[in-house]
Amino acid sequence: MDEKKKQVLDLKKIITVLICFTILLTEPEKIIAAEEPPKEAELFAKAAVLMDGDSGRILYSKNGTEALANASTTKILTCIIALENGNLEQLAEVSTEAAKAPKVHLGAPAGQKFVMKDLLYAMMLESFNDCAVVIAEQIAGNVENFSNLMNDYAKRIGCRDTFFMTPNGLDAKKDGQFHHTTAEDLAQIMRYCIKESPKADLFLKITGTPEYAFTDSSGQYAYHCYNHNAFLNMMDGAISGKTGFTGNAGYCYVGALERNGKTYIAALLACGWPNNKTYKWSDTRKLMEYGLSAYEVFDLDEIALDESRIAPVPVENAQSVKIGEQMYMKLHAVEKRDLSRVLLAEGEQISVEYQIAEKLTAPVKRGSLVGVIYYKLGDMVLREYQIETAEDMEMIDFRWCLKQVIRLAL
Repeated sequence: MDEKKKQVLDLKKIITVLICFTILLTEPEKIIAAEEPPKEAELFAKAAVLMDGDSGRILYSKNGTEALANASTTKILTCIIALENGNLEQLAEVSTEAAKAPKVHLGAPAGQKFVMKDLLYAMMLESFNDCAVVIAEQIAGNVENFSNLMNDYAKRIGCRDTFFMTPNGLDAKKDGQFHHTTAEDLAQIMRYCIKESPKADLFLKITGTPEYAFTDSSGQYAYHCYNHNAFLNMMDGAISGKTGFTGNAGYCYVGALERNGKTYIAALLACGWPNNKTYKWSDTRKLMEYGLSAYEVFDLDEIALDESRIAPVPVENAQSVKIGEQMYMKLHAVEKRDLSRVLLAEGEQISVEYQIAEKLTAPVKRGSLVGVIYYKLGDMVLREYQIETAEDMEMIDFRWCLKQVIRLAL
């Protein structure tokens, strides 16, 4: 009996070792799998996008161009507009309209006053709807004017299908339109907020703050806000984000992560309804882990321009020192669109396209555009140089011909 027990124990040990060995062997497969993009069925969100935060390139898209309600993720645009156009130390008064805003809200009555900076923290950390309305009214006079400003901003940022009607993202409809964006546009707005805006650092400071305390202007009422962006503590390098939920939009999220010189932005729309509040965190992690494992940073400065392609070009009908002498125009490259680095997956390559005139015809003015050079990844232009002429060259005319005849006669 003891011998049988011993055999059973030995067998259990062997099985345990085999299980551990199997786990060790299969662990690398998990890493390799992360290098493959998530299958659409693996994501809960109806629309999802992963963007390279530096270049703006879409690395992954599931229904990324579908117009959908986006709830309180709208507030990232409200915030950056206020930062760029408002006085953060100015007092703003709660209007009757703002006081009517539904939960979640600060609950301040009409007439109460707050410093604009405090309202921004309350809006971004707690997602208070009434604070968004007060901010909008302070910046543009009323919500309608602010909505127009939001849509102007969206177009300037590069959004293709975004139409905002409320500063807080509450569902709204009018004249056949509804408050909406796309996952691609939402990621583009976040990219502007954290990378391109002159107030990007302040935006990151506000959205990355764990908690914030303030009072109204009288000092009689105190408030304490906590950041509800749980992703900030889920992955190393998480720097910003905004949650959202309405009955029409479902759970939404847009967030950014920086790690090892890489910046990723994930945008999710319609990512479940109650009781699926955690779906957005699962999807965000999958997208971020895919990006981190599948893409590496490439420095565009490693690609040198071919100077032989920017050699002087002949100029026809140009005045010269001697009759019959062929004139050549020196060219130089002027950088017009600079991107220092881009994320590349294995096998992806950057191409360089030279589109430069082979000859010119006088007259030619200095600084004339005669060509372009593109650094491209697929159809996306990463870097652009304009090729310009280095000097003036006049065309042959009667006066020049007369001078040449006189010179020869002498």
